[in-house]
Amino acid sequence: MLNIDLRKIYNFYPVEPAPDPHALPTGGDVYYECLECAVVVNSVPHIKAACACGNLAGGGGKMGVKDPTRVRVVKGKLK
Repeated sequence: MLNIDLRKIYNFYPVEPAPDPHALPTGGDVYYECLECAVVVNSVPHIKAACACGNLAGGGGKMGVKDPTRVRVVKGKLK
């Protein structure tokens, strides 16, 4: 698993209005920010990815979210 700080590559903007935590959107430019540990992870990771506290973990195009109320949905644009 790569430990890359995506904030060095992308600018992130919250999705407005905030989506329902139990129906989180996915997509190539959609990322999840864990509100516990502040790590940003792609919503459809093709390589193994996880946040530091374990709330977000996935790979192979699927993301698992333990507590969706502790996730902020953001869109990323290259700097």
